Amino acid sequence: MSVPCIDAEYKGEERYTKISLAYANDEQLAQINAALETVLKGCELDHNSYTCAISGGRHVIVTEFHDDNDREGGKILNRLMKILDIKECQN
Repeated sequence: MSVPCIDAEYKGEERYTKISLAYANDEQLAQINAALETVLKGCELDHNSYTCAISGGRHVIVTEFHDDNDREGGKILNRLMKILDIKECQN
C-alpha cells in the first residue's frame, strides 16, 4: 500500500491565518517539524501549533497565526509549502 502525500489545507480571515498539514508516518512528521522550525525561526507573530488525530490513522499538525495585521503569516506558510514541495492547498 502506498503512503499518502502530505495534504495541506489553508484558512485565512482578517488578521488570522491557519494551515493544517495531514501526514501518515514518522518520516512525514519529521519533514513537517523540520520545515516548521525553519520558517518559524525568528518569527515574531503570535502563533500556535498543535497536533491531533484524524481518520485513516493519519494525524494533522495545525499552525495558526493571530493578530496578523500585515499578513506575514501567509508569506511564512508559502515558504513552508515550498520547503515541503506542496503544489496546491485546499481551502
